[in-house]
Amino acid sequence: MSPPRLVERSHDPSATQRLMAAGFAAPLARALAARGIATPAQLAPALNSLHPPSGLAQCEHAAGLLADAIESGRRLLIVADYDCDGATACAVGVRGLRALGAQVDFLVPNRFEFGYGLTPELVDLAAQRHPDWIITVDNGIGSIEGVARANQLGIDVMITDHHLPGSSLPQARAIVNPNQNGCGFASKHLAGVGVMFYLLMALRAEMRTRGRFESAPEPNLGSLLDLVALGTVADLVRLDHNNRALVCSGIENIRRGRVQPGIAALFQVAGRDARTARCEDLGFAIGPRLNAAGRLTDMSLGIECLLCDDHEHAVTLARRLDDLNRERRQLQAQMQSDALNGVDTGDFEKRCSIVLFDERWHPGIVGLVASKVKERHHRPTIAFAKADAGRLRGSGRSIEGLHLRDTIDRVTKLQPSLVERFGGHAMAAGLTLHPAAFDAFADAFESATRQMADRGRFTQTLQTDGPLQPDDLNPSLVDAIDALVWGQGFPPPLFVNDFAILEQRLVQGKHLQLVLGLHKTRVAGIWFGCSGTLPGNARLVYRPRLDSYRGVRKISLQIECLAP
Repeated sequence: MSPPRLVERSHDPSATQRLMAAGFAAPLARALAARGIATPAQLAPALNSLHPPSGLAQCEHAAGLLADAIESGRRLLIVADYDCDGATACAVGVRGLRALGAQVDFLVPNRFEFGYGLTPELVDLAAQRHPDWIITVDNGIGSIEGVARANQLGIDVMITDHHLPGSSLPQARAIVNPNQNGCGFASKHLAGVGVMFYLLMALRAEMRTRGRFESAPEPNLGSLLDLVALGTVADLVRLDHNNRALVCSGIENIRRGRVQPGIAALFQVAGRDARTARCEDLGFAIGPRLNAAGRLTDMSLGIECLLCDDHEHAVTLARRLDDLNRERRQLQAQMQSDALNGVDTGDFEKRCSIVLFDERWHPGIVGLVASKVKERHHRPTIAFAKADAGRLRGSGRSIEGLHLRDTIDRVTKLQPSLVERFGGHAMAAGLTLHPAAFDAFADAFESATRQMADRGRFTQTLQTDGPLQPDDLNPSLVDAIDALVWGQGFPPPLFVNDFAILEQRLVQGKHLQLVLGLHKTRVAGIWFGCSGTLPGNARLVYRPRLDSYRGVRKISLQIECLAP
């Protein structure tokens, strides 16, 4: 794979000056201005700046239905998805509804037995608990047959989801989804947990109007924001203004110790300090440990951890999740090796997509494999594994400029017999097909990819924040960067400089440890996953970080790539 084309981000000089006047170092001020930040207040918007629930279609209607159900003592059952967003949405729903007086339980499907969403089979399983209402979280927008089955059984259904709808919607009593047609909600990037949180805000307001809190304390929904932040970050939705307000408030709760025992326990087993929590901790340490349950068994263990109120028991559950995550990493490492070795890079001049299958692969991990192949080769990638009923289950990841769900939808419109089920959004999607359709699907997906994206999208472009001066390489800059909330659509600063390679050696057989020269300054560097050698002088793209040894903090550079 050829190195990416580097593009330095442009920034508004006046915004940069305002941020510098507010105390930000020049490199960080430039980076923030390049991301649309003009004032410090934009970095951590207050909760009172959230878009109101009234703008979310059917949210107030759904809140009224829930208030009626609570007042009449109806039994509610939350049906969750099996990833971190679904788990946190379920925990937010259970905790919030119980605080508001509801009788509520949850059910999460085993992905290998029931597949994705509210299927008719899952409804039959749910019916054994005799619910009056089924409330989906982070799923359901495509569950036409499942909702029809619930209606047959006399069970009311409320859908809360954020995935893109198909041409038809389920016949549910209410659908709360910012991406459904006709919804004018200003933030289309809410995660599933964000949608559930909004429904709770609307429900509390409805119950306040009905006088429910005249003789009872009003629950503090802000106590759930650590869960909202975790699910939002883990689902890689864009940190627009609304999501930034939710995530910043949730991370601040974690840092101040206002955190669910389950999340605190996950920080503990991951060896992370909750007092300095960052999006990186949620996305790369806490989220994967929860997701491991959904990938290898089912997400009930993860949800139980998030709902646990006893610290010691929460630690026990977190350790079980940590064990599953270790197993997941071992499986993933072997599958990634198989996948990367199986890609014919010589074919890249002719093909714009990658579709892979190995009968030995685990169906719960193919999405992670697709993500790694996509990162390495900058092609939309779908990886398949054997699933139940002799089918292939695939999970895909896309690149900027190619809407993955819409691309698969185009395949189904041109060749309706290839794909049995699919769903997802712009950057990730899942699908099921018959093994005999694999080759035809790979060709159809390649054709649809060519039609849906400009050829220039397949040349990787890497945006940087320009060079640093030697004086900029200091702990205060890294501390200032680490104190802020970065995430999807708002990436942390990435710098580029020409270095003299003073020393280099391989550690653990797979990481390149460096001593770099920048003018007369020497600085340490590490390039994870690089086993090659560098020439005497090289242009390197990097992120500054801090290493601490015996109480002494020193700057080091985490190398991301070798620039042309």
